[in-house]
Order: sequence, then structure tokens, then C-alpha cells
Amino acid sequence: MPAVTVENPLALPRVPLTDPALDRDRPVVSVTTAPSGLEGEGFPVRRAFAGVDLRALDPFIHMDQMGEVEYGPGEPKGTPWHPHRGFETVTYMIDGLFEHHDSNGGGGLITNGDTQWMTAGSGILHIETPPEHLVVSGGLFHGFQLWVNLPKAMKFATPRYQDIRASEVSLLASPDGGVLIRVIAGEVAGHPGPGITHTPIALVHATLSPGASLTLPWRPDFNALVYTLAGRGSVGTSRRPIEMGQLAVFGAGDTITVAADTTQETRSPTMDVLILGGQPIQEPVAMYGPFVMNTKAEVMQAFEDYQAGRLGTIPAAHAGVEGSTSEE
Repeated sequence: MPAVTVENPLALPRVPLTDPALDRDRPVVSVTTAPSGLEGEGFPVRRAFAGVDLRALDPFIHMDQMGEVEYGPGEPKGTPWHPHRGFETVTYMIDGLFEHHDSNGGGGLITNGDTQWMTAGSGILHIETPPEHLVVSGGLFHGFQLWVNLPKAMKFATPRYQDIRASEVSLLASPDGGVLIRVIAGEVAGHPGPGITHTPIALVHATLSPGASLTLPWRPDFNALVYTLAGRGSVGTSRRPIEMGQLAVFGAGDTITVAADTTQETRSPTMDVLILGGQPIQEPVAMYGPFVMNTKAEVMQAFEDYQAGRLGTIPAAHAGVEGSTSEE
């Protein structure tokens, strides 16, 4: 995984050692396996949150692991123009290239550890596609997209776009240097990530060397989730097994523990995980397709506003591309 890395993790700031006598490690509540599906124009995804109660995920709504897939020439696919309202999308690219354009003027190209953070808020249209040269050549494609809910008071916030470069991510190491920690958003052990969030959350991409373990301090008022992008290992002090494509939900406590097996597969020499959590919003969720609101009536109004053109218009440069109500 070529997301931002360093030659010597021991040169980085270290996550402090935790005290088991004072810090309660979070128990593992469940481990679920993400089913596979297709999104947009037909690119493969794993539905990371499938089968998990929304109350355990709050403030998160949806997450897809995109790929990992090796496309042949002409095969890379994206999504057509589509609307969103009421939440934020976070797209993190590990391998490959992805391009974003939206009706609010935001846009850019992300690759290898870059993040696009789009606040849909009151409403926006956007499109996500591989650049034309990648469509022609093919290549490796791997990343994820996370949906972060907005509280009722922020559902109609002004749309916003953040282009976060890999070089801006805060880099930390475990006490022994066996784990590289990338803080994308929120704060971990006093080190803030670059993502600006409406809803208080923390988002981390960690790479664990074979046999390495990580006990990460975690805000007690946040929920806690670990999704395995690659490799295999265990979660919690009970060392519950977890492998690629599986999500662990944790209970209450002060720390999160993840460990990599001593032996990994050749194609995945390290264990890579997303560690995420946030302050639960604890409001009703009405979700259908590309809209996440508090009531069914608000979702229906979002569809009416989209059909009436009140969620934005496709920029002139893309006027030949029709809109869509795709979920992604």
C-alpha cells in the first residue's frame, strides 16, 4: 500500500504507552464480514457497515472499501453525476487515481494517501471518475469512501470541499516503531489531523508490521470501529481474530487494541486498518439513496429539490453528462 509512509518510523512522534491499571481497553462487541457489491458504473466495493446497527456506527452512516482491483485497459469505472444532502463524504485513495468535480466548484485529483472531504450540507451534485489516461491504461485501484452524518442543526450547512494531500496527514508511530499511524482527521494522542469536521470524529489509517501491536488512546465519548483493509490479526485484549474485509465494533473504554499476526500473506505483507470513531449524534436517521435526513418527509423534499434543480447544476464543462441518483 503506497499511502504516505516513512523509512524510519522511530523518527516520528510516538503514541504514549497506556497504563492498564488506569486505562480500560475497549471490549470487542462484534466482528462482521463486509459483503461484496458493485457501485456507480460498476466498480467493485465491500460494504463495510453491512449488518451493523446504525446506533453502533453513529455518527457514521455508510462505508465502502473500493477495490482492491487491478483494472485492465478500458476497465476503470467511476460514478455519474449524482446529488447528496445532509451529510459528508470522505474519499481516501490508497492506490490509483480518482477525480472529483462538484456543482459548488470543488474538485481535484487524489492519489496514494490523499483525501477528498465533501460536505454536501444543503445539497450538491458531484461526480467521481478515474482520469481518462487511467481508463486507457488500466491499473491498480484501492481506497474507501466514508459517509459522516450531520446533526439536524447542520443538515443545511453551506456545501464545502477539502482537498487533503498525503503530505498534510499527521504521522505517528507506536512506542516500539512497529506501527505507522496516519491521522487524517480528529486528534489522536494530542496530534491533530488536517481534516476539518462538522461532526467530532477521528479517522486513522494504521499499518502494522507482522507481529506488531497497537494500543491507541481513544476519547471515551467516541464510539470505536476498526476495519481491516489488508492482512490479518486480532482486536481487543481478548485477541479476537480479524482479517481483510472485516469490521470490529468496540464497546466503552479508553483505549483500542489491534495486533497483527506474525505471519502475513505474500500479497499483503503488513496489516492495514482504518480506526475510526466519533461523538454519536443520537438523532433519528431517515436515509434513502443519496440523502441522509432526520425524517422521511425531509428525504422526499430532497428528491423534489433535486428534480427541481435546487441542489445545483452540472458545470458547463460537463453539461453533456446527465445527473443520476446513484448512492455513491
